[in-house]
Amino acid sequence: MTDPSAVSPHSISVVIPVYQGELTLHGVIAEILPLVEVFTTADGNTARVEEVILSYDRGPDRSDRVIRELATQYTWIKPVWLSRNYGQHAATLAGIASTGGDWIVTIDEDGQHDPSYIGALLDVAMRERADLVYAEPANKPPHGLVRNAASRTSKRLLESLFDGGKASHFNSFRLILGEIGRSVAAYAGTGVYLDVALGWVAARVKTAPVVLREEGGRPSGYSYRRLFGHFWRMVLTSGTRGLRLVTATGVLFFVGGILFALYLIVVRFAAGDIPQGWTSQMVLTAVGTGVILVSLGIVAEYLGVAVNAALGRPSYLIVRDPAHGPLGPDDRDIDS
Repeated sequence: MTDPSAVSPHSISVVIPVYQGELTLHGVIAEILPLVEVFTTADGNTARVEEVILSYDRGPDRSDRVIRELATQYTWIKPVWLSRNYGQHAATLAGIASTGGDWIVTIDEDGQHDPSYIGALLDVAMRERADLVYAEPANKPPHGLVRNAASRTSKRLLESLFDGGKASHFNSFRLILGEIGRSVAAYAGTGVYLDVALGWVAARVKTAPVVLREEGGRPSGYSYRRLFGHFWRMVLTSGTRGLRLVTATGVLFFVGGILFALYLIVVRFAAGDIPQGWTSQMVLTAVGTGVILVSLGIVAEYLGVAVNAALGRPSYLIVRDPAHGPLGPDDRDIDS
């Protein structure tokens, strides 16, 4: 067995998308600080956090000020400034594209994810030869009964009906092989769900148990409308199985129409007359029209994704710190 001391430690890049981190970022960085020095995991792997990428997604608070303070205090903190608010997944992709470590760890800004579990994720990756490891909550996520149930149901639907890979494992606390993560950040199109894109190229996906904490004492930034939009984007970017379901539905109604026609023929010769069947006809017409409209809606959604990609609409755009750009520093920074 190779002596761990003779092997270079694994270099880890930590990516944190920042939207409302003014009150929580200092605490998260303080927990990462011990990992900047070389540490040894439970399985004997050595590693160190070489950089922390703070990807600023233009939130409503003064997270930008906190990011500047932290970047001044610690040389291993690297800010990434987005031109506007693009959303958590785009901010995460921007951060991943800016990394250089052997491994990439993504965590939330709110303190829910405990950085001390990074070693456990690395151990699973090395033990299982996995290039993608998700944190698997050992406790119930602190989101409430309705949201937790909706999350489980949507992930199961994605896995069973829409070819969503290992959707039940999806978690924003993840360890990714560096070259895999950076490649995904480079080619993932507009609106592509990050975990779906990772599933396209990751050879082995595993999980590691962790304990989730409360979200930094602030409410979640996701409304039920945004969560549904989140789920719908997963459906649209998971593959073409949705289109296959449309095709299967069409075949089902085609076969049903043939069987119904045969029934009318049998009734015609057996009874000598065909019932008026006005109600049945109207029901069939209404149901058929509904299926057609729903099918067209799904196809239109897919076409919308394709058009966005064809137009070249970027998932994100990295710019310099606004305080050092043509717009100059914010007046509130000067006052402080």
